[in-house]
Amino acid sequence: MKAIALSVVAIACLSACKPSGATKLWASETTGGIPEHGKKAIGKHGCAACHTIDGISSEAMVGPPLTRMAARSYLAGSMQNNAANLIRFIQHPRAAHKDTAMPEMGLTDEEARDIAAYLYTYK
Repeated sequence: MKAIALSVVAIACLSACKPSGATKLWASETTGGIPEHGKKAIGKHGCAACHTIDGISSEAMVGPPLTRMAARSYLAGSMQNNAANLIRFIQHPRAAHKDTAMPEMGLTDEEARDIAAYLYTYK
């Protein structure tokens, strides 16, 4: 019985740790972005210098963790978690939420969609 319980926990962790093809497809369709390009944009713009992000080696603690974004109800504490809000916040954080400390990073529309797609691959 213990082995079965451990197997269930291990499977749950692995499925949460590595996005499935269906999850990636949903994230792409929801945001209009490409998750693989989002991961590259996260590296290019240094997002992991401030945030802990699923699938990216970082334990930064400047900004809040960007883990399991697809499972969250709210963004930035008070914004409904939907693709439009996430993309807007990523690209223009201070226009989306006036009290944020996150700076403008000079992201293109495409980069913002791609980063949102990447973040939405983790539930």
